[in-house]
Amino acid sequence: MMRVQVKEGEMTKTIYTHIMEQKYDKAVKILNQQLQFFPESRCALSLLGYCYYHMQDFASAADIYGQLVQVVPEIDEYKIYHVQSLIKAGLYEEASQACTSVESPEYTERVLMLQATISYEQEETQLARSILDQCHPDSEERQVFEGALLWKEKRYAEAMKLFNDAITSTGYQASLAYNIALCYYSSKQYGPALKHIAEIIERGVRDHPELSVGALSEGDLKARSVGNTSVLRETALIEAFNLKSAIEYMTKNMEAAKDALADMPPRDESELDPVTLHNQALIEMDEKPTEGFRKLNFLLNQQPSPPETFVNLLLLYCKYSCPDESYYDLAADILAENAELTYKNMKPEDYEFLDALILGQSSPEEAYRRFDELSAKHVEMLRKGTKNIQDARRQRDQTQVKKYLAEFDDALAKYIPVLMGQAKIYWELENYSMVEKIFRQSAEFCSEDESWKLNVAHIFFMQEKFKECIRYYEPFVRKHNDDLLNVTAIILANLCVAYVMTSANEEAEELMRLVEREEEKVKDPSKPVYHLCIINLVIGTLYCTKGNFEFGISRIIKSLEPYDKKIGVDTWYYAKRCMLALAETLAKNMVVLNDEVFDDIIAFLDSADQVGKNIGTTINVVEAANEDAASKRTVSQEARMIKRFFLKLRD
Repeated sequence: MMRVQVKEGEMTKTIYTHIMEQKYDKAVKILNQQLQFFPESRCALSLLGYCYYHMQDFASAADIYGQLVQVVPEIDEYKIYHVQSLIKAGLYEEASQACTSVESPEYTERVLMLQATISYEQEETQLARSILDQCHPDSEERQVFEGALLWKEKRYAEAMKLFNDAITSTGYQASLAYNIALCYYSSKQYGPALKHIAEIIERGVRDHPELSVGALSEGDLKARSVGNTSVLRETALIEAFNLKSAIEYMTKNMEAAKDALADMPPRDESELDPVTLHNQALIEMDEKPTEGFRKLNFLLNQQPSPPETFVNLLLLYCKYSCPDESYYDLAADILAENAELTYKNMKPEDYEFLDALILGQSSPEEAYRRFDELSAKHVEMLRKGTKNIQDARRQRDQTQVKKYLAEFDDALAKYIPVLMGQAKIYWELENYSMVEKIFRQSAEFCSEDESWKLNVAHIFFMQEKFKECIRYYEPFVRKHNDDLLNVTAIILANLCVAYVMTSANEEAEELMRLVEREEEKVKDPSKPVYHLCIINLVIGTLYCTKGNFEFGISRIIKSLEPYDKKIGVDTWYYAKRCMLALAETLAKNMVVLNDEVFDDIIAFLDSADQVGKNIGTTINVVEAANEDAASKRTVSQEARMIKRFFLKLRD
């Protein structure tokens, strides 16, 4: 490592100046140099521990304070700092042991609070409460801790009262305002939560313009990192933006969720806290799955990390698995390798669900049986919930009605994924009549759920029951008429096909015109839109499957214009399938094409060759998932291969 040069006689001044200006990384370099010459320097160790702590490198801070305790064991203050660093680093057993070395009565209250914190972080709420009961009853710190315990016990209204009382007695503190917002969020009162978040952000922007809130979202991609300063922590801006993003994510406002993360004070990726990194991974999953998985895997190996990381990583591996690229084995490996996290961070019903989902790949019959058992438990809970709601309504108890409705919604949200997992087994076997039967059995509870209705529409579509699928697709699409680009393209495509197949061509054309107008309004060239392209691809594919290759292929080729903007991994996949199906049919002498159609196909493949040199033909959401030649092929290479087929067939 390159030595840092400091003017003679200015060592102390330089170090303290860096610390005062919160340039901790520079101070760390100098202090580490000094420790090479004076390894037991109390002053250097103390300052280095302080710097590491404020850089949020808690493992290094714990190591340095541990050394300091060995150098000056008589000073209990350093032992306290050592415990704090160990807790922040997620080393709870070591922290608990270190607490016993603090002997001074002066620190009794402080040690009790630290011991309560260790128990709290390990989900031992009863033990944390019993330790807290030994603290001074009028302590403000105890009052806030009591609120945190109530929140963990899901007693949100009581927790909120304590946080409000704390603000009344101490004055406004961003951290307390955030705690109140978190209570509202946890009780699904998103409006009041957003109101408190807005106040935190407004105060942060007004009082600290140097934190550059919104710099990245305004297009300043080179915005300088503000670092993890004490000022930033005091404003609770990072926590507020993360909570805002979570609310938008929960309410399916994905762009707003993305904007909330982008509005944060700018920091380098290495400076990001685990919660921000976790939320970034979730938000960017649809557009950058490889990046999202990289971040979640990184977090899984860090301590501490958000408890949701483990479950979300497993669920996303299952979600992104497909016949061409399965990640169920990766999910199974992670589940097997992290037994402690399974016990600590996963509810039994979540484990049973994931276990059945993964098992479905090797033993579908056993997986179906397990899903059936899970489904029966959920249905029982839903029936009980329905009865509770009816009883409360008969008694005209609106408070109880509201409570039971919320409980029913929660129970339904847990049942839907189980239902989908069960149906997926028959879906992958292309036994759509059985899938339909499963969904009909669940209609009693799910008939008003949007995802249920869309899946019913998909089932009818796959069975070519086009009038029935229109009944389910149409209300959903009309509901989003002013925002069609936020509707999944395949829903619009399937509805258009259903219109065509039921001779409702005017409705299909009108829907396509609406989509075209929406696409024309998109001004950001960096965000290509494929909705109309995919609709035309699906319609073209339909005609190909019906044997009308000339019209189908011409529709597909036209849908991909301009080629440099519309040819991508997904669109190429659907286009080449039809091309290869046509090539196979030609090879069997089952159809004859005129020269003009051949010329159009060759010209299209030449264009695909030109624009597809840097476009892959597969999406590997896991880095280095495949190293075989097929996974590395480009659109350009495949276009040339398919062109050779057609040239040979024409000759």
